[in-house]
Amino acid sequence: WQKREISNFDYLMYLNTLAGRSYNDYMQYPVFPWVLADYDSETLNLTNPRTFRDLSKPMGAQTVERKRKFIQRYNEVEKSEGDLLVQCHYCTHYSSAIIVASYLVRMEPFTQTFCSLQGGSFDVADRMFHSVKSTWESASRDNMSDVRELIPEFFYLPEFLTNANHFELGCMQDGTVLGDVQLPPWADGDPHKFILLHRQALESDYVSAHLHRWIDLIFGHKQHGSAAVEAVNTYHPYFYGDKMDLNNIKDPLIKTTILGFISNFGQIPKQV
Repeated sequence: WQKREISNFDYLMYLNTLAGRSYNDYMQYPVFPWVLADYDSETLNLTNPRTFRDLSKPMGAQTVERKRKFIQRYNEVEKSEGDLLVQCHYCTHYSSAIIVASYLVRMEPFTQTFCSLQGGSFDVADRMFHSVKSTWESASRDNMSDVRELIPEFFYLPEFLTNANHFELGCMQDGTVLGDVQLPPWADGDPHKFILLHRQALESDYVSAHLHRWIDLIFGHKQHGSAAVEAVNTYHPYFYGDKMDLNNIKDPLIKTTILGFISNFGQIPKQV
């Protein structure tokens, strides 16, 4: 990868596989980074650093104000065990079964998966994945319970962005009927162009030069411990699957709670 003999996409897939992530497990699906921060321009400038997301910071620290709030949350909670109120920056995760299914909800079998995770029906329309820009704004700035990253399909599969099956996904409060995913202006309403430019962004010089910083956060030494605290990158202890020894937990209720928590909210990849 350092010699540019494999692409950034291939390297990320390799790391995901090493870390135990798989297309066969929604709870440990391959995780990819948001790479762009520009969802407003008519044309995408891949030579301008401001076009890109800050890959050295997790999604919870993309803005100064948001970072401050998560640090405040971390400092306010006393350390305690066996309780959901533990010292961490994030009580939600950047990759989970519901996040994966929500991104791919317009395609089967993910439509059925999403509905089963939602209790048999689609979610409230305003909470459904309907716009790349609004999802970025939610995950990077607006929603304190949303720190989601992306999935590999954002870089190769235009079909997941169209409602080719004509599912009735509902109507938002502003009257918008959900159909195809709303794309940034630079995509000209064309899912193929979006995927092409998004993949070019992933393989750009800027991302190639900074991608290792994101890898440190997700797969490397900034996953946990003092380096994670310094990077504003700590998650609820239940998310660290390899750190939880379920065999030593005798109380079946606590064990069930932990397993339910993990299945709903996701797991940190194995450290590579």
